[in-house]
Amino acid sequence: MSERDLLVGQLLVNAGLINVRQLEEALSRQKASGGLLCSILVKSGAADKNKVFNLLSSQLSIPFVNLKITTPDPEAIKRVPAKIACHYKIAPLNFSGQILSLAMSDPLDIKTLDDLELFLDLKVKGVLAYEEDVLDAIRRIYGIGAATIEKMMDKQPATATKVQANAEEMEAVVDDASVTKFVDQIMREAVKDRASDIHLEPFENGVRTRFRIDGVLYDVNTPESVKYFYPAIVSRIKIMSNLNIAEKRLPQDGRIKLSVNNDELDLRVSILPSVYGEAVQVRVLSTRFFLELEKLGLLDVDLKLLEQIITKPHGVIFLTGPTGSGKSTTLYACLARLNSPTTKIITIEDPVEYQLSGIIQMQVQPKIGFDFAAGLRHTLRHDPDVIMVGEARDFATAEIAIRSALTGHLVFSTLHTNDAGGTVTRLLDMGVEPFLVSSSCECFIAQRLVRLICANCGQPAKLDSKALSFLNEEEQRIVKDGLSEGKGCPTCRNTGYHGRTAIYEILPVRENIRKLILARASSQTIKQQAIKDGMRTLRQDGLRKAAAGLTTLSEVIRVTSGDENAEVLL
Repeated sequence: MSERDLLVGQLLVNAGLINVRQLEEALSRQKASGGLLCSILVKSGAADKNKVFNLLSSQLSIPFVNLKITTPDPEAIKRVPAKIACHYKIAPLNFSGQILSLAMSDPLDIKTLDDLELFLDLKVKGVLAYEEDVLDAIRRIYGIGAATIEKMMDKQPATATKVQANAEEMEAVVDDASVTKFVDQIMREAVKDRASDIHLEPFENGVRTRFRIDGVLYDVNTPESVKYFYPAIVSRIKIMSNLNIAEKRLPQDGRIKLSVNNDELDLRVSILPSVYGEAVQVRVLSTRFFLELEKLGLLDVDLKLLEQIITKPHGVIFLTGPTGSGKSTTLYACLARLNSPTTKIITIEDPVEYQLSGIIQMQVQPKIGFDFAAGLRHTLRHDPDVIMVGEARDFATAEIAIRSALTGHLVFSTLHTNDAGGTVTRLLDMGVEPFLVSSSCECFIAQRLVRLICANCGQPAKLDSKALSFLNEEEQRIVKDGLSEGKGCPTCRNTGYHGRTAIYEILPVRENIRKLILARASSQTIKQQAIKDGMRTLRQDGLRKAAAGLTTLSEVIRVTSGDENAEVLL
């Protein structure tokens, strides 16, 4: 620790921003792992960022800038190469009177200021800023991996301009540590931003990078010159996925095991050939996974109902919803609740997304004839109590699953339909007999994911007349009070949303529903009867969460649009 850190720490104690114990803990952390004292105090939650840096600004007579709300001068950006900004952890602010103002966490670091004046051949002035804000500003200004791309351009300008290089040339480039580092930076930034998917898409004039965050795609800033190295980047991802780097004409699928910040990640990679190169999509799955029914977002009454249903000795429970609606999360939470030394559980999946201790999990291999139907047939010979079939994709799988329930097994599976009532129609259309559906199915559950209002910028909201026009009178009464919205802040990328929760439509198969199934009633008729019996629709469940201030009215309408054509009865 330096004498200056001790003086700064004492200054903060004297101002009442921290106490002596907090200062000692921060100095101990600094001694163990390095870093700036003020940054350590802010990161640990011991001190408020704005109060700390405003105090320092006042005492040191150096301006403090909030980079989250500051737009840098383009002329200043031109004067600072990305590799210099990244190396010295500085963000350009403005260039005026031949003086370059730079945001930095330690503007009293004379050595760094001297180095910058030498490298940039300019007079520089340091301005106080929070370290994390500086790093975010660098990524925002120059793009992810900008310094790495600059180094690659300096080292391999000839290779870089060969956009359409052959496999041997690309493999040579991939061996360069810079390409590996750039791919790693993309992966780490995706994890930092809570992205569920990474999209790398080549076009005629460049490469577009996008992350899917909370179900919505966002453009990610990357250097324009990344287009010169795109084939090498794709080849690097292929090597990590154990794919053929020479094959550029056919789609390929692979997976990567990666550790980021002590979090083990399972990355599912899909490569598609396109007109301007190969498009890459990476699904990011963390092995840290909550497996508690209480964390799914169910209302108390629905949680009790689901607990009753999944503890039945036999029957089929179908979950339905589009891809990415959280069906796997709900299934795993149900299996985790049932998992015990007295219960044998076997799953058949494609792919196995999360590994559960104490449960036998199988991965289907269609290329060798091991599909869901084949896996299910063999599973029955292993004396299971509970079976989970990843998806009932065809008649054979659906029929075997249903007949398994009739022989005393509890079966979980998924289908792709718009709502819970539509699951019946889908099974009948697949060729399953009505008496089998009626006698074996215990429950149909539809679900969607809605974005949660950002806890950092949430505020009360007024009823939106346009949004209300999509609701009937009963639905409008649900949301007459308690609505909120996110104002937008850096925490939520100015979207007003941060994180997601599920909304549910749980349809237990009771006597009235069984009669309608036997009569081959339409999904609309089944839904109306279920509502009369007390079922809440997806929209009704979403509206209750909006009224509780968890999500917005517009978000519920967006997610359930097209699912609410039936007359709603509460």
